[in-house]
Amino acid sequence: MTWIGFEEAALGFIDRADAGRHLAERLRAYAGPDVVVLGLPRGGVPVACEVAGALGAPLDVIIVRKLGVPFQPELAMGAIGEGGARTINDEVVRAAQVTSDEMAAVEAAERRELERRAERFRSERVRIDLSGRTALIVDDGIATGSTARAACQVARAQGATRVILAVPVAPVGARERFAADVDEFVVLATPEPFHAVGQFYADFSQVSDEEVMDLLARSAGRPDAAPGDATGAGDDPPIRSDDVDVSTDAVTLAGHLEIPEQPIGIVLFAHGSGSSRHSSRNRYVASVLNAAGIGTLLFDLLTSEEETERSNVFDVELLARRLIGATNWLRGEPGAGQLPIGYFGASTGAAAALWAAGEPGGQIAAVVSRGGRPDLAGAHLGMVVAPTLLIVGSRDGVVLDLNRAAASQMRGETEIAIIPGATHLFEEPGTLHEAAVAARDWFTRQLPRGAPLTTPASS
Repeated sequence: MTWIGFEEAALGFIDRADAGRHLAERLRAYAGPDVVVLGLPRGGVPVACEVAGALGAPLDVIIVRKLGVPFQPELAMGAIGEGGARTINDEVVRAAQVTSDEMAAVEAAERRELERRAERFRSERVRIDLSGRTALIVDDGIATGSTARAACQVARAQGATRVILAVPVAPVGARERFAADVDEFVVLATPEPFHAVGQFYADFSQVSDEEVMDLLARSAGRPDAAPGDATGAGDDPPIRSDDVDVSTDAVTLAGHLEIPEQPIGIVLFAHGSGSSRHSSRNRYVASVLNAAGIGTLLFDLLTSEEETERSNVFDVELLARRLIGATNWLRGEPGAGQLPIGYFGASTGAAAALWAAGEPGGQIAAVVSRGGRPDLAGAHLGMVVAPTLLIVGSRDGVVLDLNRAAASQMRGETEIAIIPGATHLFEEPGTLHEAAVAARDWFTRQLPRGAPLTTPASS
């Protein structure tokens, strides 16, 4: 087994996508026509998606179930995977004196769960055949490593001729644990002390089943995915997918511009306090919009120096001015041209979006607020004529009341979408996806009705 380690990432990652981009840089040498990137659901899939995109490789999930000793289920006596893949540790079976009937009962139970998960994640997509290929297995990190080890064993049982395990972070000593199971082990950092994978991420929020399915669908539609590996390979590629410098208000702000083929409009994102263009939640929403033919611009509203002054984070007028300036900048960008424009704001960013939308001459086609504080837009609420959707979690009581009060002050078409079971950050399984779908449906309905993009009020 080859061991490759790098310590530059020891200080941590913004989120799983950020970790994936770092990991992808170290894996570019592995690009090749026989490589399949396999994410471990659920947390490993956002990392794997970035790796697959950088390597131009197909992305799939590797769904495994450990077979635990009946009276000590944490002790693995084997593992199973899709396609009848099965690996058994005969030494553990003998030592634990597991009978054939006990083995069959454990395997039957785990096989049912495996099939349930496979149906959930795959829908109608067919598992990518690993026969004769390189399986590049990716997770968001390793703690005990038992699931990753089972995945490596199952990949081999499914016919992979080469198995590589790659993770952003792992504890010291991980190399020895996988020596018998992988051909190569790539890790960016092995920091100490190591208590849990989540300690090395600023955002380690739970990944939902819906996010996994969306990432798989997006990857399947990439033009660089190998032909025949998954459905959707004929989807149109984006005409722009660029990191950009947004010039506005005498400053330059970092951003990312994504414009799909034949876009119906473009949405600018205004993030909340303490967040940035790297917000995993906003990026997920953006991916759902992109898949529906809507361009997106995620950008930082403040420079790194400005962020150190806490009052700037809550200066709604300043944030609105930056949003207006970014809209002006966007007009001159190739591919944006005269597209109708919308705003998506979260938390305090929603107030900035509504403030900017209410400025004379803005010609904003639609606004969506997620968990927003529209009350912070003050008197500007009464100037908003753009159709506005206010998305709020049912368990976010105070903010829900604020949104209801704000809706009564707005002049244009306004609706409130309440997401059942969601709290302020939409961390509950499935709630972020519901919010993203609501935003998508609103923008796809409203953007085509909007006027083409023109220069809004001066910033």
